[in-house]
Amino acid sequence: MFLYPPARVSLSEALEAFAVGVIFSILLIRTSSFERRSNAIYLRRSKAFVFILLGLLVFRIVLKLYLGQYISIEETSGLFFILAFGMLAPWRIAMYVKFKKLQAVH
Repeated sequence: MFLYPPARVSLSEALEAFAVGVIFSILLIRTSSFERRSNAIYLRRSKAFVFILLGLLVFRIVLKLYLGQYISIEETSGLFFILAFGMLAPWRIAMYVKFKKLQAVH
C-alpha cells in the first residue's frame, strides 16, 4: 500500500497513528486473560471486549469522517492501517507473554 505514492504518509503522522493504536491496545490487553481448563489454556471471554471493539469502531468512523475532509482517502487508509497494526501487534505480543507465563506454571 505504501509503495503507491498517494497512500504515503509522513513519518510524524505514521508515528502518531501507531501511538494511538498502542494506547487502544492497552484496553485490549487489560481486558484479555487466559484460564486453564482441563489441562488446556483458553482465552477467557470478557464482557467488556465487545463494547471496547464497538467503541473503537465508532471512534474510527468518526475520526475517518473528520480526517476525510482534510486528507485523501488513500492517506486515511494508510493511517488506519498503521493504527490497527499499532493496536494489534502489542496486544498479540502481550497475549503471547501471558500465555507463556501460564504455560510455565504447569
